[in-house]
Amino acid sequence: MALVVRLKTITFLRGKADRVAKVTFRGLPFYSRVLENCEDEVRFDETFRWPIGSKVDGNEILEIQVYNYSKVFTNRLIGTFRMVLQKVVEEGQLEVSDTLIDDNNTAIQTAVSIEIRYQTMDMSVKVWSDGEFLDIPDESEGIFQFETESLLSGHSQSSGVSPGRRSLQNSIPTFRKAGKGVFSAMKLGKTRISKDDHKRADDAAVLETEDLDRKAMRLGGILDPDTISLASVTAVTTNVSNKRSKPDIKMEPISGRPVDYQISVTVIEARQLVGLNMDPVVCVEIGDDKKYTSMKESTNCPYYNEYFVFDFHVPPDVMFDKILKISVIHSKNLLRSGTLVGTFKMDVGTVYSQPEHQFYHKWAMLSDPDDITTGCKGYVKCDIAVVGKGDNIKTPHKANETDEDDIEGNLLLPEGVPSERQWARFYVKIYRAEGLPKMNTSIMANVKKAFIGENRDLVDPYAQVQFSGQKGKTSVQKSSYEPIWNEQIIFTEMFPPLCKRIKVQIRDSDKVNDVAIGTHFIDLRKIANDGDKGFLPTMGPAWVHMYGSTRNYTLMDEHQDLNDGLGEGVSFRARLLIGVSVEILDTTSPEIMSSTEVQVEPVSNISESATGKVEEFFLFGSFLEATMIDRKIGDKPISFEVTIGNYGNQIDGVSKPASSSSGKKRREGGPESDEEESELIQHSSDEEADDSADLVSVSSTPVMKPVITDRNYFHLPYFDKKPCIYIKSWWQDQRRRLYNSNIMDKIADKLEEGLNDVQEIIKTEKAYPERRLRGVLEELSTGCSRYVTLANKDQSQAGRTKLDRERLKSCMREMDSMSQQAKSIRTQVKRNTVKDKLKMVHNFLQRLRFLADEPQHSIPDVFIWMMSNNKRVAYARVPSKDILYSIVDEETGKDCAKVKTVFLRLPGKKGFGPAGWTVQAKLEMYLWLGLNKQRKDFLSGLPSGFEENKAAKATGLQSVPPISLVYNMKQVFQLRAHMYQARSLFAADSSGLSDPFARVFFSTYSQVTEVLSETLCPTWDQLLVFDNVELYGEASELRDDPPIIVIEIYDQDTVGKAEYIGRTFAKPVTKMVDEHYGPPRFPPQLEYYQIYRGNCTAGELLAAFELLQIPYDDEEIRRALIAVHNFAVPQIKVGPAGKGSLPPIDGPTDSERGPILPVPLGIRPILSRYRIEVLFWGLRDLKRVNLAQVDRPRVDIECAGRGVQSSLIQNYKKNPNFSTLVKWFEVDLPENELLHPPLNIRVVDCRAFGRYTLVGSHAVTSLRKFLYIAPGKTNANSWGQTGDIMVNMEPEINVKKMDTVVKLDATSDAVVKIDVNEEEKDKDGQKRKKKKKKGEEPEEEELDESMLDWWSKYFASIETMMEKLRAQEAAQAEADEREDLEIAAEGAGTKPKEKVKDKSKSSKDKKKNHSAEAQDKRPTKPRVDELLAYNKELECEFNNFEDWLHTFNLYRGKAADDDEHHMADDDRIVGRFKGSVCLYKLPLSDEFSREAGFDPNMGMFQNIPHNDPMNVLVRVYVVRATDLHPADINGKADPYIAIKLGKTELKDKENYISKQLNPVFGKSFDIEATFPMESMLTVSVYDWDLVGTDDLIGETRIDLENRYYSKHRATCGIAANYSVHGYNIWRDPLKPTQILAKLCKDGKLDGPHYGPGGRVKVANRIFTATTDIEDENGLKKQTDEHLALTVLKHWEDMPRVGCKLIPEHVETRPLFNPDKPGIEQSVRVCGPVLSRELTCPSVLTYAFPPLLGRYELRVIIWNTDEVILEDDDYFTGEKSSDIFVRGWLKGQQEDKQDTDVHYHSLTGEGNFNWRFVFPFDYLMAEEKIVMSKKESMFSWDETEYKIPARLTMQVWDADHFSADDFLGAIELDLNRFTRGAKTAKQCSLDMVLNAQDLPTISIFKQKRVKGWWPFVARDENDELALTGKVEAELHLMTAEEAEKSPVGLGRNEPDPLEKPNRPDTSLMWFMNPLKSIRYFIWHNYRWLILKTLGMMLLLLLLGLFLYSLPGYLVKKMLGA
Repeated sequence: MALVVRLKTITFLRGKADRVAKVTFRGLPFYSRVLENCEDEVRFDETFRWPIGSKVDGNEILEIQVYNYSKVFTNRLIGTFRMVLQKVVEEGQLEVSDTLIDDNNTAIQTAVSIEIRYQTMDMSVKVWSDGEFLDIPDESEGIFQFETESLLSGHSQSSGVSPGRRSLQNSIPTFRKAGKGVFSAMKLGKTRISKDDHKRADDAAVLETEDLDRKAMRLGGILDPDTISLASVTAVTTNVSNKRSKPDIKMEPISGRPVDYQISVTVIEARQLVGLNMDPVVCVEIGDDKKYTSMKESTNCPYYNEYFVFDFHVPPDVMFDKILKISVIHSKNLLRSGTLVGTFKMDVGTVYSQPEHQFYHKWAMLSDPDDITTGCKGYVKCDIAVVGKGDNIKTPHKANETDEDDIEGNLLLPEGVPSERQWARFYVKIYRAEGLPKMNTSIMANVKKAFIGENRDLVDPYAQVQFSGQKGKTSVQKSSYEPIWNEQIIFTEMFPPLCKRIKVQIRDSDKVNDVAIGTHFIDLRKIANDGDKGFLPTMGPAWVHMYGSTRNYTLMDEHQDLNDGLGEGVSFRARLLIGVSVEILDTTSPEIMSSTEVQVEPVSNISESATGKVEEFFLFGSFLEATMIDRKIGDKPISFEVTIGNYGNQIDGVSKPASSSSGKKRREGGPESDEEESELIQHSSDEEADDSADLVSVSSTPVMKPVITDRNYFHLPYFDKKPCIYIKSWWQDQRRRLYNSNIMDKIADKLEEGLNDVQEIIKTEKAYPERRLRGVLEELSTGCSRYVTLANKDQSQAGRTKLDRERLKSCMREMDSMSQQAKSIRTQVKRNTVKDKLKMVHNFLQRLRFLADEPQHSIPDVFIWMMSNNKRVAYARVPSKDILYSIVDEETGKDCAKVKTVFLRLPGKKGFGPAGWTVQAKLEMYLWLGLNKQRKDFLSGLPSGFEENKAAKATGLQSVPPISLVYNMKQVFQLRAHMYQARSLFAADSSGLSDPFARVFFSTYSQVTEVLSETLCPTWDQLLVFDNVELYGEASELRDDPPIIVIEIYDQDTVGKAEYIGRTFAKPVTKMVDEHYGPPRFPPQLEYYQIYRGNCTAGELLAAFELLQIPYDDEEIRRALIAVHNFAVPQIKVGPAGKGSLPPIDGPTDSERGPILPVPLGIRPILSRYRIEVLFWGLRDLKRVNLAQVDRPRVDIECAGRGVQSSLIQNYKKNPNFSTLVKWFEVDLPENELLHPPLNIRVVDCRAFGRYTLVGSHAVTSLRKFLYIAPGKTNANSWGQTGDIMVNMEPEINVKKMDTVVKLDATSDAVVKIDVNEEEKDKDGQKRKKKKKKGEEPEEEELDESMLDWWSKYFASIETMMEKLRAQEAAQAEADEREDLEIAAEGAGTKPKEKVKDKSKSSKDKKKNHSAEAQDKRPTKPRVDELLAYNKELECEFNNFEDWLHTFNLYRGKAADDDEHHMADDDRIVGRFKGSVCLYKLPLSDEFSREAGFDPNMGMFQNIPHNDPMNVLVRVYVVRATDLHPADINGKADPYIAIKLGKTELKDKENYISKQLNPVFGKSFDIEATFPMESMLTVSVYDWDLVGTDDLIGETRIDLENRYYSKHRATCGIAANYSVHGYNIWRDPLKPTQILAKLCKDGKLDGPHYGPGGRVKVANRIFTATTDIEDENGLKKQTDEHLALTVLKHWEDMPRVGCKLIPEHVETRPLFNPDKPGIEQSVRVCGPVLSRELTCPSVLTYAFPPLLGRYELRVIIWNTDEVILEDDDYFTGEKSSDIFVRGWLKGQQEDKQDTDVHYHSLTGEGNFNWRFVFPFDYLMAEEKIVMSKKESMFSWDETEYKIPARLTMQVWDADHFSADDFLGAIELDLNRFTRGAKTAKQCSLDMVLNAQDLPTISIFKQKRVKGWWPFVARDENDELALTGKVEAELHLMTAEEAEKSPVGLGRNEPDPLEKPNRPDTSLMWFMNPLKSIRYFIWHNYRWLILKTLGMMLLLLLLGLFLYSLPGYLVKKMLGA
């Protein structure tokens, strides 16, 4: 669809002026050309065309505005014409004439006449030609221009073009496009209309008004020849018209190169492990490396605190795909592997993408991979950090771990991942593959064929999928180039997964080893969306393309890495049809598979059409130029081959499947035939010619012999005959995907360019960066909304997958919201917020780039290979989307139908390093790819003026593409390259300098500048003139779009060839014959061009380039007529003969330099006179030169050809300082500071016989920081106040009040520093009172001063630092959230309402609240006087202490070629020069020299101390080190400290700390030294070894001299309070009053005057403070020290001399190991090291207090109650328990103690009266117990462990023959545990469950505690249950007290406890059988026994009776 408007005439205009018209539709403006000096009628006759994506609505409006054009002022609006398009929509075509209206909406006489045509479109091929009613051929295009460059480009057609592509074209009056890169404006040949200033502010959208880039276009149009812009390369190579696209400057492929990585994992502890009484071990596994912690016995919450380090040297992709696995194993030992409790998996990339590349103190949730129904198996708390080379890791300081106990809020998950993750199944469906290469030699196959007669494919493929550490494979398809698998591989993994990529490989199954054929990575973030309206990962079924090494089979493939997915593939390998889907599992359902094993299942086949309809595509390319061919290749004939997929690949492309006879079937059945197998085998063979309608693809250019350009490069002599290629190929039509990416890419490109502009404006300090940023946002917003309308267009299409639909929806949502956000941010852009907003807009850019990357491929990339001798030599890869054609302009690829500069490079690893930097060849290429049926326009973008030359046999066909183009039109130019200077070049020689020269390439020409020896900052000042440069094409196109210039910088070597330094690109400013050589475009400005060497910058080039057309003379015309008599006569401008009309060139002015032309005056900068003063202080650390020591060095300073030499140091060893301090020289420098040449510092050693050797050099690239700025009037005024200023001093408040400190800058008028205002203090007071009333704990705990020592102060400070960091984080989170809310709300058009807040608590929220809660929960800290803990080096905080003395590193030796080459620079440092520079413009006002005490010899460097040698005493305090790198095999180290200063070295080897990576040293060292000879202090940490030498773990170096001389007073620091005794004793050798007096004297300040009432006056400031001080005995004395200290603490507020004095502090310094440069090795923290005194020897002695306190904890277990009953009685079945209690403090093995057993408790009551005694060493400050034990029987010495002070008590049931049963436990943290209940009844489970809400006590404060505590254990449901209660008494004593009153263990002497009164039943039955009978049988059964006995007696009696009855009877009867 398109809307076309033809603007014919405008009549009845008034006056005479230049006229221009602007036509706008849908916010997209086009401009007409400017018609000069028109009177009442103007004939424009121009056509404007808008390709449109959605139908035109009848209510839309077309607007035409007519202006009087002005080059300088704003264009003045004459009138406007607006028209509703309803009629146009109905009729399709319309002619209109109507009058214009003015600003007041009243009609004016002026009338406009236009013709409008609206054409709808049904995606068919036929594009309606403008010629239908304009009588102009549609091929020719003018060049358009529009305002806010939206994405659309239109075609402004112009009239009067002679017909035919073949024609020589008239010069079209075209107008260039405005508003590209700000800087490229003039440079790349564009004009700009400027408008006037006050109007700009509201019209930020109109870019060309924002003429910010040039101060040049000032209102009068006066050119300031000295303005310059630091053109970034992006600006330089910006394409101006739409015929050329910009080249990529970074040459070297980045991926695939191995890099150093170090992963450190600290396993701190585990909690809530599922299982009873376990012995857990934690295993950390990364890739194949495993490391284990030690085993902890019988605990579910083990504490480890073990630190592991893994080192890797692999490419980033490999590193980030490695899986990090943390698993907990139960009872692992040498004999058995143990049982797995649970694991946690995450890829390393996830850690690396975290802020600071680390997780700190987070809890990993464990799950069981064998049974996914079980849920969480426990938590492991760990720190994980990934450090790459050059990454700095900031370690949050180790604080007390109280607030991390909230496990749920601190899970080890990236931000945005929900804490409740579910199990899910990931299905990867593998359907089939096509186009596989041969993977076997064909010899065997031919033998087979001869014998058996069957022909087999030479590859046995299978697919392998890897995801989250698991692998799955499909079956192997034997012998098939087109295997069909139809299988799916199923992974079971938590969702969302913490592994980002699925790796899919096709591999070739082989008997020996399987090799990869190709690899594809699926990024889960790109195929899913986690937003509210997001979707689960889904993909396909879609084809993915695999790229890798070239397809020819070799046994040893040198590029095999490419097939494994490392590096950029250099050839198409295969394509694979896959699908991905995810289903979330319901783990409760019974039929679920509970294991996470990988499964493989078959899936059903999918239909052909599922992936889209197969279409025929046509690729056309033309080679316009092939230059810069490397000379190694240049001697053989060369051709170029272009391939897309396997089409066009003539050497190794076709692997025809044996099954299909040929590709012929495909064409007989037409493209829809289902014979899809042959799809990839389309190939140029003869049989194709049978089909006359079918083209023969021509995929390579004719072979041609290169011609020499210069000694390094060759070129191909194409001249006027340009070879072409064309290829037909068949692919599924999924162009829509690429179109969407293209639209977004174009928005992103435009945004990136705009942002570069804004950054340049800020960098070069031009005016109005905010306007440009507003313009950029406006463009972004219109671009995004334009995307939404375009993308909406067609949503029904064959082969669309679910991902296509979902992606489209989410992209539209994203773009829509981005459009809204851009609008809202645009309104917030103010001058002061530009930088912040710029960051936000950078995020947009990243989002756009992420969205534009399409995960489902459709057309493979195009490869261009340079062939030499039928071998592939070098290649370029062009993404197919970049050259894809679409009828809608935004959807067209950015390089489609444009001339693109392509650099060819070596494939694979050959392209790494220096080989990759040299260009193999530079091509100017034209490419077009589209559907065959849209082929009509494929030549439209070529430079005009050619004839098509078709293949001979295809004469009958009109549509056959040309095999070459013949240009019969050429323009002759002269190129002038003004090479002024380069700076900061790469050091290519061993001297540390280079001998640079530049080589300039333009088309097939090249020239060199002269060689300047020994400099990194050459000023060539040379004009290179290229005469008679012939360029083909139409003049006006060349004017707008000249070819690019390549500039290469080399280092000249006396032997061998010159060495490459770097390369940059530029575009010349072009002047045509008919243009005037003058402002604003000429003469061109000098620009800075960034020089690249590989991917690194290697300096900057300052140059300008102009291309001037040479007119013809009459003789040439005559010849031309004869030569082309069979053509139309070219239209040639007849001008004055030849070059006479070009601007003149001044001859060589400099007789010494010979025939070298200098840069002409208009272009070279304007110079002024400057004076440069140099302060020479001294030289340090000079290394040997050629094995000889430096003895008599001298420093030479040079700038712009002038210079000065220092005095000679007579004996470097004795005194390395200079005798004369200040020298100066005068020099002419450019007015523009940005153009100042570098200042070179060289140190030479003067040897005998007048020889000099270079020691080292340094180039100061920017002199700006040394520019002297006279103090302005404003400053003078603010300090010149007459009255005195009272400075209000309030007592310092607690750190928690962070927001009330107000600092005022030095220039403002008021300098009152308020600490906290009165009201707040009142409030505070009231709060306290209230709190106390409620009976809570008092706010401030009373401190026992005697308990405090320096360590208490230190740890309190560390805690404060942590709180500050947390508060900052919370504040940041809050600010971010506020901003998000504002943006969201503005986007929705509402003010932030509460509803937005309802979103589930974001992690930011959590962070914020978490921090706040922690603040509330934390027990209020008693006020300890603190020092300041810096978590970095002091130098970072205070600008390296270079307040007046600067240190310049001297370099020698060749710079190393590393990716980040600043890393290797450290090795090149051969010494340091100390001094300074000051430059100022002459003449200087004489006020300066009039000041009192001005020393004319010292110039600007007044008040500088002398530099004679002096003696100092240095004291170093080393506190501790953290996270040291393990140095021993066991993963630990035995560190000790070594200190070195000059020749003195102190090693503290005896006091090494065994097996510790976080040692606390607590040592102080004293060294006497002499400045300046000994000024570099080195503090090293070594690892002690029993055998062999000790290894260096790391070292840090401190420049003491800078600290000593710094005005910040960098000694041990100013303490917060002054006291004369106690832990906070004043440590500086000078008292505050002495320090203040000295400072006032040095700074020439009046004062200090101490007055009554605690006042002191310094200069005109008055301070107040208390004057009382207590001595040791508590007596008060008067002193001024507090007053002086107050002034010192506010010294930065002092006028003129004020600066911050360093407070009392500890600093944290990284330790570096020279063997691991760049990785801030291991030690993040050399513990806070070094506070220092440098003084005369009468220093206060002060040593560290001992760290450890020795204590004894006595625990008496009195009774237990309600213990659960475990055993059943043998006889009675009764429940009972044999209870005993076990306790320990340090660990079960070390000191567990058991009570005796209370047998047979029936009620759960037990009586013990048993005493445990636990002696221990305690670190009060860290709240840790310190214990030492041998790690194993083989250990040499004991290892020190620090563990939390926790008392564990357990209750057990004793069993005789089986293991004892565990019943329950309680763990008490001795620092904060719940108070025991008074009675057993009050003791309940709540004491454990709600522990955090109950008041806690510390045994270290209470000393003695007695009470009842509950025992708990987990029941079957994993719930906590009460299993008993214990009455215990805890008594803590120091070791001394314990010695005085000893006690016995158990119930032993001394001080025995009485025996418990146990019931008699408490006994063992086999020891006391009678007792047990008595208690157990008699007790229970006595009545039964008595009854039984009674009955038995009765029975006995009865028996006896019956027995004796007969006898008696007989007796009686017989009467005996």
